[in-house]
Amino acid sequence: MNSYLRDFVQTTQELLDSRQVRMMGQWRHHGRITCLDHSLFVAYISFRCARLLHLDSAAAARAGLLHDLYLYDPKDKSAHPGNQCFDHPRAAERNASALTRLTPKERNIILSHMWPLGGAMPRSVEALLVDLVDTVCAGLEFSHLYHPGRLRRQLGVVPLQAAA
Repeated sequence: MNSYLRDFVQTTQELLDSRQVRMMGQWRHHGRITCLDHSLFVAYISFRCARLLHLDSAAAARAGLLHDLYLYDPKDKSAHPGNQCFDHPRAAERNASALTRLTPKERNIILSHMWPLGGAMPRSVEALLVDLVDTVCAGLEFSHLYHPGRLRRQLGVVPLQAAA
């Protein structure tokens, strides 16, 4: 495991071990990509970019991992009010706040990750970074240029399967 991966795991270990984060492996987010795989991809790339730019890499990694912690099937219209695209940041922030203590910066990163389409205004460079990385990662996933399941396997994160 390279030093970036090791440092990323060390920074996010409590979250990677949590049932809620591993539950994200139950739902598809971008086509064939699970919410867990997408969130790990965003978190890891945000972490690396923040490190290179001498930003708060811990906030970028933690909030990047939790930015889509909405914990419901997005195709099930009865599971969420309104438009999934615009409303899921608030559900993710509520779930993330229940899971761990968020800093104000992490909270804003989660709430603003769909900016300018919906949600809060980014209040830090890290929030803008995660928003941009989320968009780029989604584009790579939709275009089938990268499957982030490889990263999940490298990290050794085991998704929870849906209850039978």
